Amino acid sequence: MKRTKPILFLPLLLVMGLYALESRAEMSAVDPAAVEILKKMTDYLGGAKQFSVHTQNTLEDFAASGDRIDLDVSANVLVSRPNKIRSERKGDLINQIFYYDGKVLTLLNPASNIYSTVAAPDNFYGLFQYLYESLGIGLPISDLVLSNSFELLMQDVTLAQVVSKTYIDGVKCDHLLFRRPGVNFQIWIADGAEPLPQKYVVTDTATSSQMSISSMMKDWDIAPLVKESQFTFAKPEGAQSINFIQF
Repeated sequence: MKRTKPILFLPLLLVMGLYALESRAEMSAVDPAAVEILKKMTDYLGGAKQFSVHTQNTLEDFAASGDRIDLDVSANVLVSRPNKIRSERKGDLINQIFYYDGKVLTLLNPASNIYSTVAAPDNFYGLFQYLYESLGIGLPISDLVLSNSFELLMQDVTLAQVVSKTYIDGVKCDHLLFRRPGVNFQIWIADGAEPLPQKYVVTDTATSSQMSISSMMKDWDIAPLVKESQFTFAKPEGAQSINFIQF
């Protein structure tokens, strides 16, 4: 998502004029209606003390042959604020249970009965940064888990629009599009008293391949029965410990 700005070798007044026109165009491209719908969703989900959701995630990639392929991962996610997550993930490359109790992160591979444990930051934002930067692990809907997700999603936004009204798995939604430097994202939010996200697509516009990660979300529960033990790893009989690969 890092970008360098091109240098325009033009007379100062012309540059200033172009910048003003561009700024006005970008400001007018941010539809307040789209921003309001996004804010309503982030406030609603951010206010939930606990929630659970099933996600179906598709990661676009390239095969060794150079052909584009899709890698799929399904996950059952349980979140307890301020800092506990459990996620059971299965897919093309993943079969693991993810435990985070606010202090310790553990990943268990049930098929091979191996696990890794490491001390982790005590908050979601720090955890997600650590996962990505140190362990090379990305969680597709982590943007939506954070209580301050609105500010993060809207940072440097230059375009926001309501694309249409549509249906996702039978749920009437507002389809929104947002553009930021190097990335854009689309989000489909349920139209009604429970404005929960039903689909989320993030596209890397920094490269010509324009790869995306898409997540379908269903079976939302914003008041699940939660036990502390669900977030704490209990070593299975015969399980072997291995170290995380640090990046």
